[in-house]
Amino acid sequence: MDLTLATREVDGRAVVAVGGEIDVYTAPKLRDAITELVAQGAYDIIIDLEAVEFLDSTGLGVLVGGLKKVRAHNGSLELVCSQERLLKIFRITGLAKVFVIHDSIDPAVTN
Repeated sequence: MDLTLATREVDGRAVVAVGGEIDVYTAPKLRDAITELVAQGAYDIIIDLEAVEFLDSTGLGVLVGGLKKVRAHNGSLELVCSQERLLKIFRITGLAKVFVIHDSIDPAVTN
């Protein structure tokens, strides 16, 4: 399965809706999208993982790298995820304490 990305702006924040699988093959596409947003001056980014079916360690690394990029500009990278199987990955790796994770897009964009 491939990775789909759709970027939009909501109240001055970049929202990237991700679908499909984030793995060693597709993660560079997400990394490039985050890098491009930061290069364009978007430092407050929300990654919507609601349509993600699979996430591996490479994908986690891309998210952590994105967080480091925006924090270098005093920005934020928050996640939207309500899928228990993905949330479990964030808890097991300790990344649930690193990322702000919202259960839906509404609280993320009104935050």
